Amino acid sequence: MRDAATVDAGRGRPVPYGALGRGVPCTPGVRRRGVRGGRIGVATALRIAVLAGGNSAEAEVSRSSAGGIAAALRTWNHEVAVIELDRELVSALRAFAPDVVLPMLHGPPGEDGTVQGLLAMLQLPFVGSGVQGSAAAMDKYLAKALFRSEGINVADDVLIPPGMSAESAADHVAGRLGDRVVIKPRRQGSALGVTLLPDGGDLVAPLREALEFGGGALVERYEVGREATVAVLDEHGRQAIALPVIEITVAHGEWYDYDNRYTPGRSEHIVSAEFPQTRLDEMADIALRAHRCLGLRDLSRADFVVGDNDLFLLEVNALPGMTATSLYPDACRAVGIDFPELAERLVLSALRRGPERTER
Repeated sequence: MRDAATVDAGRGRPVPYGALGRGVPCTPGVRRRGVRGGRIGVATALRIAVLAGGNSAEAEVSRSSAGGIAAALRTWNHEVAVIELDRELVSALRAFAPDVVLPMLHGPPGEDGTVQGLLAMLQLPFVGSGVQGSAAAMDKYLAKALFRSEGINVADDVLIPPGMSAESAADHVAGRLGDRVVIKPRRQGSALGVTLLPDGGDLVAPLREALEFGGGALVERYEVGREATVAVLDEHGRQAIALPVIEITVAHGEWYDYDNRYTPGRSEHIVSAEFPQTRLDEMADIALRAHRCLGLRDLSRADFVVGDNDLFLLEVNALPGMTATSLYPDACRAVGIDFPELAERLVLSALRRGPERTER
């Protein structure tokens, strides 16, 4: 894959990505705290609220991500509070009075634009995408419609509305796609409620499971291929870049489900994956186009199925996981950005953007 590059926000000149954070001038309005281990920070310690938990099915993953990124930010001597997403959120934020908020939330309402709207109303700078981008990325059906409008190749699908019985949905899917399909909740992450049927089989039970999450289900034609992902880093005032492609492998006969995602040793992340250069470039280009067409910012991760002759974009995650087994930090490490530096740079991006521009 070509060497990634970005733009020095102060001078507009290309900078090789390996050099970022190592001698690059700070963005105007953000003072230098000093270089520690080659990394650039701000002049004074910040008060940073990391949001975690909530009542979604992905709450434990969120807490794991939040704990890791909070620890990373504390290495920069910031004052960091991990705040639970509950009814006391607003009062907790007002009491702590953060300079920046970092939502490490997965699933609704933390990842679908709801919390983002609240933070915008509170005039708090926050890491990640705004209301519209978050909502679009969380809605798999809407996101795919936007991808199609950009000419991005996606798998054929059928939308199952809320309230349709699993039996009726199964008949509808079989008539449109057959039974070699992937069934997933319309608005959910971490592969929760997802069933793969590469050899076909009963549709009713997996449809019932997906529909139980609420919001309907999305059923896609099963596409054969290798799983890969591309992370995008899009710091405010700098050019968005695609990080190296990572191929994901699991034991034979398995797939990248919840257990394989979050259990150490259950999956392998092959950085700088061995695909033809033209395919690597194509995935990087699509990841950036998808990021832009959803209106995302700061970070995202695009997931692909790579066939022998076809490439399919599956979905884009607007708030990728930051656990010990997560893909996004692996992609950053591949270009010389360790986890503490990644955390710091995301916070600085939100700080530069400021509360008055939390929506776009």
